[in-house]
Amino acid sequence: MLDHFRMFADYNRWANRLVYTAAAELTDAELRQNRGAFFGSLLSTLNHILVADRIWMKRFTREGDAPASLDTILHDDLSALTAARIAEDARIIAWIDGLSDERLAAALTYSPVVNPTVITQKLAPTLAHFFNHQTHHRGQAHATLTALGGPSLALDLAYFLRTEGLQWA
Repeated sequence: MLDHFRMFADYNRWANRLVYTAAAELTDAELRQNRGAFFGSLLSTLNHILVADRIWMKRFTREGDAPASLDTILHDDLSALTAARIAEDARIIAWIDGLSDERLAAALTYSPVVNPTVITQKLAPTLAHFFNHQTHHRGQAHATLTALGGPSLALDLAYFLRTEGLQWA
């Protein structure tokens, strides 16, 4: 099970790098253009993914900053957002590398941002949600990117496993 989550952490880093590299080719106006994604623009969507990652990582580790709102803009320019994304991906990988099977089976208690009730569930399925959430919104970022004339990226896990993720295949 640990290798499964290590693979997802590595895949997440890889996919984010592809999206951010493509986003860097857009103009500032294009990055800010509302294209109908859940968080509007590509810049806002990328910020949301980082916001959610920080909220979850605070829940998982009890360390770091956790924004109080899901639509917080952490960085208003792509360069600073890219640096923060790289750092967060490294943080995620390091934390996953330090997990044990016992920790994955243990309970996690937290309160959602939108509906602050107490939730207790095992870490493993919660961690699966964490990575699924990133993939969901990264898909919206990709759709926004291509609507703005950017490249159509191959972000499939299977493609990752055939290229940079060979150690997981």
